Amino acid sequence: MPSNKWFWTLGCFLIISFGTAQSNSSRQRALEGEKKRLQQEIKQINSLLFDNSLKEKSFVSQVEDLDLKISVRSQLVKVNNQQANLLTRQINVNQRDITKLRSELKDLKKDYADMITNSYKSKSSLNRLMFLFSSTDFLQAYKRIQYMKQYANYRKKQGEEIAEKTQTLQILNNTLFEQKIQKEVLVAENKKAQEILLGERKSQQRLIRSLKSKSRSLSAEIKEKKLKAVAIDREIQRLIREAIAASNKAAGKTSKNAFVLTPEAKLLAKNFLANKGKLPWPVEKGLVIQRFGTQPHPVVKTTMIKSNGVTIATSVKSQARSVFDGEVMTVLSFKGNNPTVLIKHGNFITTYKNIAKVYVKKGDKVKSKQAIGEIFTNPQTGKTILQFSVFNELKPQNPKNWIYKM
Repeated sequence: MPSNKWFWTLGCFLIISFGTAQSNSSRQRALEGEKKRLQQEIKQINSLLFDNSLKEKSFVSQVEDLDLKISVRSQLVKVNNQQANLLTRQINVNQRDITKLRSELKDLKKDYADMITNSYKSKSSLNRLMFLFSSTDFLQAYKRIQYMKQYANYRKKQGEEIAEKTQTLQILNNTLFEQKIQKEVLVAENKKAQEILLGERKSQQRLIRSLKSKSRSLSAEIKEKKLKAVAIDREIQRLIREAIAASNKAAGKTSKNAFVLTPEAKLLAKNFLANKGKLPWPVEKGLVIQRFGTQPHPVVKTTMIKSNGVTIATSVKSQARSVFDGEVMTVLSFKGNNPTVLIKHGNFITTYKNIAKVYVKKGDKVKSKQAIGEIFTNPQTGKTILQFSVFNELKPQNPKNWIYKM
């Protein structure tokens, strides 16, 4: 009589399959979440940067905006490919498992049919009684009774196992059907995304070719932007140094690089640091269009841009808001540029550049998420841009590490 290894094998198969399915499902959910995030980001890019058809953007601005959209859409295509590859692996595993289950089910049914046939040939009560009474002694009779019970139990288990394997096979077939449909949808989505991406790249190349004929004006525009950014950053550094010097003078100290904090300011700094990675965005809704650090210019790749913070695109008439409780250190008005608000949080400082209407003044106490000004909207391009930075005394920090899901 066959052993109970069928049940052990089935149990192992179900445990392994369940574990693999759970792992794949978790990965698929993560990829789906990333895909939705990228799709939402593309919507924001279109809304904030490309929904200004009546505005006249410079060639450089157009290339920069396209570069951002191409970057995000390329990530979307990559995620779609990862999802498709994962589904392909899942489909292959399920097809292999289905083939194995069908073979096992076929053998199991044959074994069960043979057992039923043999049982039918000797199923009469008379035959069972003759088998029992032909025992030579009581012990043999007892063993034969136990054997008949075990045989009946085994038949029952064989029937249950066939039902379980049939159900498992049905589940796998249904899953395989759904996965094939998902893959078809995904492949169609990715094909469309790749076609759009190709069109965007062609548009960008046309713009770049146009720019090559205007290399002088292009270089001048990039240089002017860099000089303005450097000048503002230097002025911010100067103001922070002055504030550090003032705090040291008041405390009778001489440090040039560190604030002397009051107990209240120490507590504020401690709380600010404790909220690292959880601080709210400096705008209610926005999109990061330039990251922190040194990076190549999207048009002239040989030209490097240094950013002490992030640049965020937002909607018209959006307000800049403080990311934490603090005190307005100063409002910087720089010739040829819109005001910049500096807010002190103990030894940390956050800066908000490109403010059109300032709601606060030096010395004002502000709360987290409090509006500090309306962000400037460029009348030529229709863009509403906020430049946001975080400093630990004189050292610029990457805002991505401080702001929630930036």
